Amino acid sequence: MDYQVIKAGADRKWRALAALRQPLIQIGLGTCGLAAGADKVLAAAGQTLKRLGLLGRIMQVGCLGLCYLEPLMAVRKPGRPFICYGDLTPERTEEILASYLVRDDPRPEWAVCTLGQDGLDGIPRFEDLPMIKPQVRIALRNCGLIDPGQIDHYIARGGYGGLERALEMGPQGVIEEIKASGLRGRGGAGFPTGLKWGFARQSKSRVKYFICNADEGDPGAFMDRSLLEGDPHAVLEGMVIGAYAVGAEEGYIYIRAEYPLAIQRLQVALKQMEEYGLLGRRILGRNCNFQIHIKEGAGAFVCGEETALMASIEGGRGMPRSRPPFPAQVGLWGRPTNINNVETLSNVSAILHKGADWFAAYGTEKSRGTKTFSLAGKINRTGLIEVPMGIRLGQVINDIGGGVPRGRRLKAVQTGGPSGGCIPASLLDLPVDYESLAQAGSIMGSGGMVVMDEDTCMVDMARYFLTFTEAESCGKCIPCRLGNKQMLEIIEDICQGQGQAEDLSLLERISEAVHKSSLCGLGQTAPNPARTTLRYFRDEYEAHVLDGKCPAGVCKPLFHYEIDSQKCTGCMVCARKCPTGAVSGRKKEVHVIDQDKCIKCGECYEACKFEAVAIC
Repeated sequence: MDYQVIKAGADRKWRALAALRQPLIQIGLGTCGLAAGADKVLAAAGQTLKRLGLLGRIMQVGCLGLCYLEPLMAVRKPGRPFICYGDLTPERTEEILASYLVRDDPRPEWAVCTLGQDGLDGIPRFEDLPMIKPQVRIALRNCGLIDPGQIDHYIARGGYGGLERALEMGPQGVIEEIKASGLRGRGGAGFPTGLKWGFARQSKSRVKYFICNADEGDPGAFMDRSLLEGDPHAVLEGMVIGAYAVGAEEGYIYIRAEYPLAIQRLQVALKQMEEYGLLGRRILGRNCNFQIHIKEGAGAFVCGEETALMASIEGGRGMPRSRPPFPAQVGLWGRPTNINNVETLSNVSAILHKGADWFAAYGTEKSRGTKTFSLAGKINRTGLIEVPMGIRLGQVINDIGGGVPRGRRLKAVQTGGPSGGCIPASLLDLPVDYESLAQAGSIMGSGGMVVMDEDTCMVDMARYFLTFTEAESCGKCIPCRLGNKQMLEIIEDICQGQGQAEDLSLLERISEAVHKSSLCGLGQTAPNPARTTLRYFRDEYEAHVLDGKCPAGVCKPLFHYEIDSQKCTGCMVCARKCPTGAVSGRKKEVHVIDQDKCIKCGECYEACKFEAVAIC
C-alpha cells in the first residue's frame, strides 16, 4: 500500500475528529492513571453523558506526564480548545461535565491547563505550565494526545513518514542520518546508535535480528512503559527503520510480563501495522521485509543486559556472557543482532521524519537530543518528563519538579536506578549528560530519577539498592555473586549499629573489586550507590559507626522517640495514632512513650503539630 494513500486516509479521520460537532472527552488510561482511579472516572464520564442526554465521544489516551495530578481528563466543546482537569474523582468528573456541557461554566478553578495552541482566560496553556515549559517532547511527542489504539491518529501526526523517507534513502543513507544526528543509546550505556547499526550492517550473514529492549527493571523507572502505553507506533516505526538499515528481517520486543497494558497495546499496534502493509513482506511496496514478535520476560533485572536478554529469548537462563564477540557479530542464535531500547527507537522515528540537524540542535556537543526521566520520590510534581541533554540538575528538581514538599531540604538525587549513584544537593549545577553524570560517580541509566530529602538516611538508601542488586545477581561470576553479598552484609551491620571503623575502608575495597572484575554491567555498576554515598555522605556512615547514631532517624536500632515535656500540650493526637498503645497520658497532660511497646513506626512523630515528639 502506498504511504501517501495511507496518510490521506488518516488525515481525513483526524480532521473529522477535530471537526466533531459534539463534546470530545479524553481520559488518561495509562498505568499511572488507572492506579489513581481513571477507570472509575471513565465510567463516571459515560454515565454522566447518558444521564444528561448528551451525545459525546470518549477517547482513551496515554500518560500526559503530569502523574502527580492523575486521574486526568480533557474536555473539548466544538470550536474550543481542550480543557484538562486533574485530581479527579467520579463525583468531581460528573460535576465538571454537567457544569461545562450544560451550563457552559468550565470551572476554571479546577482546570489544570488547555491543550493546543489556544488558551482560555484564567486557564494556562499546557506548554506554559512550570513543569512543561523547560521540556522538549520528542520521544513523548504524542503521549497523552492520541489514542494509542488508533494507528490513524499516529499517522495523521506524521507517523511512518520517517519510514517512508528511510526507504527512499536506502540502508546506508539511514545509518549516516542517524550518525549525523548524534543519537546515543538511551538504555544507559550511551553508545552511538548509528555506529552500532553500522557494525551490524557490515556483517555478511544472510540472517540478522533486530531487538527492542523493553525490559525496564529499575525501581522508580516508568519511562519505557509509559511510552509503549501512550505511543507504541513511535517505537515500532523505529524498529522497522532500524531493521531496514542493518538488514534484519525478523525482530523481537523483549518486555517484562509485569507490563500487561503495554503488551496489549503493542499487540493491537502490530495487527494494525500488518493491515496497513507496514509490517511483513514488501513493506509499503518496497524491498523491505520485517516481522516482529513479542517475548515476555519473567522480570529478571539482569535480562536488561543484552547478552542475558538474548539468552532468555533463546529459552535459556538469563545470564550474560563475556564479550567479544559482540552481538553485532554473534548474537541471537549465533546470528548478527542489533539491540536498542524503547526510547532510542522512538527518537529514530522522529529523526527520520524531521532530519538529523533538527535533532542535533538540542542537547550538548557530546550528548545530542533529549532524555526522558521518571521523576519520583520526595518531590512535589512527580511525573514523566523529557528535557534537553545538558539541562542543570537543579532545573529538573526545582523548576520542573517544583522542589521538595513540606518545606524539607533536598539531600540527594539518585540517577540511573540501582546501577546509578546518589548525587548530593551541592551538585545541583551539574549538567545532565552522559559525561557529567559519570564524573559525579553516577550514570544516566535508562532514566530513573529519585529525589531524597533530609529525612532520608543515605546508608539505608545504599542498603536498599544493594539488597536489590544482590537479589538480582545471576550468580555467574564470583565478584558480583559474593561481592554484592559482602557489601550488603557490611552495610546491614552498620544500619544495625554493629559496624566497625575499619568497615568503611573494607567496603571501599570490595566495591572497587566488584566494579573492576564483574562480568557484566549489572555487577560493574552495582557498587555505585555505596561508592557515591561513601564519597558524598561519609559523615553519615561515621555517625552510624563511631557515634551509634542515625542522623536521619531511619535506622531503628540507632534511635528512639521521646516526647518533650516543654512542648507537649496533651492533645492526645499521638496517642490515637499509635498502633501499639505505646503513648500514654491524659488529655491536657504531658504524654510519655513506653519504649518496650514502641515499634518506631513514626506515626506519633508525623502527627504531632507542636514538634513535641523528638528523635533521640
